[in-house]
Amino acid sequence: MASLLEMKEIFRNADAVCFDVDSTVIREEGIDELAKFCGVGDAVAEMTRRAMGGTVTFKAALTARLGLIRPSYEQVQKLISDNPPQLTPGIRELVNRLHQRGVQVFLVSGGFQSIVEHVALQLNIPTANVFANRLKFYFNGEYAGFDETQPTAESGGKGKVITHLKEQFHFKKVVMIGDGATDMEACPPGDCFIGFGGNVIRKQVKEKAKWYITHFDELLKELEER
Repeated sequence: MASLLEMKEIFRNADAVCFDVDSTVIREEGIDELAKFCGVGDAVAEMTRRAMGGTVTFKAALTARLGLIRPSYEQVQKLISDNPPQLTPGIRELVNRLHQRGVQVFLVSGGFQSIVEHVALQLNIPTANVFANRLKFYFNGEYAGFDETQPTAESGGKGKVITHLKEQFHFKKVVMIGDGATDMEACPPGDCFIGFGGNVIRKQVKEKAKWYITHFDELLKELEER
């Protein structure tokens, strides 16, 4: 296992940095916001807490939560226009700095493609660098499930995305940054995991992560000190 100093070295020399989105790049949990918007907020927030704590499989939790919400295409679009996701302070500057250094930035999320792509546009991240879950709708716009073939739809899926990126782009050093258990599980194959507690602190992640931050300025400083 890499020491903290070695992890900082990996981060400074990374070919690619993958960010979780909900409660990391943005301040809220997208699925909880969608649930609130659709009138089932409390029940779904409790399910999210259990999923993030790692006590149920991700796919089971996602299926149950979406089965309760049953969002229509129109509701998802209205959520994005009426309550756009709020970027976490410091993320825009960090992503800009990584881009200036020639580092590829990816958004790897158990959230929803349409919401995550909206976030990617704000951060000048190409939509091709977004890996997230796709909601399915019937021709009349009613909820029809989600694409269960996406790697991000299941536990261990973020690790599969990192493996795919390493194979496709021959990255040597890939960093994963996120707040939850599914982010921590992605290393390995990721080379370094940085736990983020700036929006919400997951006890399990804080206890196990060797490198844990609460503000993105801490990572900007690491890049400046070089």
